[in-house]
Amino acid sequence: MDRLVQIFSNPALIWTLGIVSLVCFIGSLLVIPWLVLRIPADYFSGEYRHRVPWAEQHPVIRWLLLILKNLLGLVLLLMGIAMLVLPGQGLLTILIALVFLNFPGKYRLERRIFMIPSVRQGVDWLRRRAGRPPLIFKD
Repeated sequence: MDRLVQIFSNPALIWTLGIVSLVCFIGSLLVIPWLVLRIPADYFSGEYRHRVPWAEQHPVIRWLLLILKNLLGLVLLLMGIAMLVLPGQGLLTILIALVFLNFPGKYRLERRIFMIPSVRQGVDWLRRRAGRPPLIFKD
């Protein structure tokens, strides 16, 4: 326990974590609306998710983009977990990480999250402000 107190009493570490937290907070304020506006209105209307834009690319490019996207998701997930105990938007960062990560059942999880009334109202509000139609769900 003394070792942990010693680590967190380091001013350079505290400043670094604070700056990273601030950058993640500001980044989340910019990235979330951008991601929400890029979702096609009919994305959740089918049983299966839409194909990714790079699905028709050369296999090497497709795999490289898939690996980079998942690495970004993993970094965001680790940062989000750290921000649960540090200052910052921990849960929000974890949700952004889930958008980037590929895992079985991801589409069903996304549908469940976006069907929560408060989330759906917020997303529809953002889309309406940008002149985009609301998301369509097959109930």
